[in-house]
Amino acid sequence: METKNRDLLADVQISSIPANGISFTFLEKGEGPLILCLHGFPDHAYSFAHQLDAFAKVGYRVAAPFMRGYDPSGPAPNAQYHAAYLGQDAVALIEALGYEKAVLLGHDLGASAAYAASLIAPEKISAVISCAVPYGPKLFQAMIGDPLQQRRSWYVFYFQTPLAELAIPLNDFDFIDQLWKDWSPKWHYPKAAMDGVKKTLGRLGVLAAALGYYRSPFAGVPEDPFLAGVQSRIGTEQIGVPTLYIHGAQDGCIGAYICEGMEGLFSGRCEKQIIDGAGHFVHQEVPEEFNRRVLNFIR
Repeated sequence: METKNRDLLADVQISSIPANGISFTFLEKGEGPLILCLHGFPDHAYSFAHQLDAFAKVGYRVAAPFMRGYDPSGPAPNAQYHAAYLGQDAVALIEALGYEKAVLLGHDLGASAAYAASLIAPEKISAVISCAVPYGPKLFQAMIGDPLQQRRSWYVFYFQTPLAELAIPLNDFDFIDQLWKDWSPKWHYPKAAMDGVKKTLGRLGVLAAALGYYRSPFAGVPEDPFLAGVQSRIGTEQIGVPTLYIHGAQDGCIGAYICEGMEGLFSGRCEKQIIDGAGHFVHQEVPEEFNRRVLNFIR
């Protein structure tokens, strides 16, 4: 990490805890109500360095786990990575950390996990902060019928092939550099942040797990009948948990227009905010603005 990020991570503890049949390693800082931060791809728990620091300073306990399959957390025991399993992980982590309720902050695939958790156990979620992946069927529909989003989502289809395992690690994971540049075109990301992500993806089994997140939806329904039911409800059933959705206007992964109309899929409070000048990694690109909006919502 660069000096600034090292300062942000001062006093951050690294711990492990069993939840939902997996040993999760997580970063944590602060004391108070729990904010559980769920990362996406290509990313890891250190993505939330700015949130760990800022929210801890104002009276929250902030925990950011490495998601299932992202070493040093354990692999999925069933090799499944459907959103329903990720939501079950989030609910189990809230309980394992000793809380009845938590705020879920999910970025990218972590947003999908937060939506699933809200359907599994809404009574355990005091609020959802989701970013970069909107709720509802519109993204899937756009991947089928919207040529612009199809071009943005090319990697999803590429990840279904065995070429992905061969190509992504080449030239020091240059593939990942290019994704970040495409997805956040105005962000000059710190080299140390990218180096950390590459180090995580380079650990034994992590790349296969990361690709599993994209392959599971195409491989059939979850093995667990309950979670199969949850999976079928994601994106169609209304969410009653208060939700703040944040999207970068210059997101090169998912067009900001994809989130239009998603408020209709929430029976409770839902606010949608687009941040100008930010791309896909909005919580890292404009952390002060992002954190201010989050705190205004959850307070």
